[in-house]
Amino acid sequence: MAEEKFEARAIQKHLRKAPRKVRLVADAVRGQNVAKALKRLEFTNKASAPDVAKVIQSAAANIRDKFQEARLDNDDLYIKEIFVNEGATLKRIQPSAMGRAHQIRKRTCHINVTVAKKEEELVN
Repeated sequence: MAEEKFEARAIQKHLRKAPRKVRLVADAVRGQNVAKALKRLEFTNKASAPDVAKVIQSAAANIRDKFQEARLDNDDLYIKEIFVNEGATLKRIQPSAMGRAHQIRKRTCHINVTVAKKEEELVN
């Protein structure tokens, strides 16, 4: 019999925030317990913290929905993988002096989160 992997993921696409700024928040919670990560993001003073928290909550809900018989709680789950990729860049024009124009890049990003159940460590 194949062993069941207790993990699920959630993806937020086309978030209108620069990936470089969102990565700072994602790096702060990588590998942490889901409950502790959500509490930490609640007090993080960054604009992207609520967006990252929302994706983590979605991934936790996905794993609970996928394995309903397991009765998983946020304390039983950890963030196995979290990364931020670059999305499509919206290009806009800023008029400038003497008939010139400068380009403005409005960047977007994709947040990918995978949560998994903690494995019970065997003590010998």
